[in-house]
Amino acid sequence: MTVRNRGALAAMAAGAAALTLAGVVACGSEPAEDVGGDEVAALSSATPTPTPAAPASGSVPVNPGTLPAGSEIVPPVKLSIPPIRVTATVDPVGVNERTDEFEVPPSVDQVGWYRYGPGLEADAGSVVIAGHVDSAEQGKGAFFRLRELDRGDRLTATGSDGRERSYRVVAREEYRKTKIPLERYFARDGKPRLTLITCGGPFDAKTRSYRDNIVVTAVPL
Repeated sequence: MTVRNRGALAAMAAGAAALTLAGVVACGSEPAEDVGGDEVAALSSATPTPTPAAPASGSVPVNPGTLPAGSEIVPPVKLSIPPIRVTATVDPVGVNERTDEFEVPPSVDQVGWYRYGPGLEADAGSVVIAGHVDSAEQGKGAFFRLRELDRGDRLTATGSDGRERSYRVVAREEYRKTKIPLERYFARDGKPRLTLITCGGPFDAKTRSYRDNIVVTAVPL
């Protein structure tokens, strides 16, 4: 499956999430100040010493999403974020071939792991998990309060191997969907990190979409 263009990648960043109707709470319209952007840039530019099991350096999903060879992929299956009271099932997702959009799970209480990126075992790159902020039909999504996370907050991702992996939040950023530096967040190189993405900013009733993406970055403990 291929990510064909920048618009599709922006949609991957939870732009395909179900949207609220006008008059429903516009979550994230007044987000907290961005924190940790410099640290995220450093994480993405630092290239660890490669190992035989590491994903291919420099590969980002603007090319066909081939999985790294010679390594056992450990997908996340559960995400727990105690500071915002989130416990969510994680489903492997890709890109819809018809719409070019990131296929966030339709149930707003579930989140999606980008299965053409690194898994939890990887010693390099960004593990991307995207989720809904809310839905007109289903209400608040798993990532409704994602914008409340701050540096130092802890979260846990459980892999298909049953192992829990703990992370510490180092950054929270907001971007216009057309301006998000996707090569930074959908990357196989740089230090290992977990990237959580949802919609945010003001809600446009005409386009029935949020203007921005909220991005939270966490590093392994």
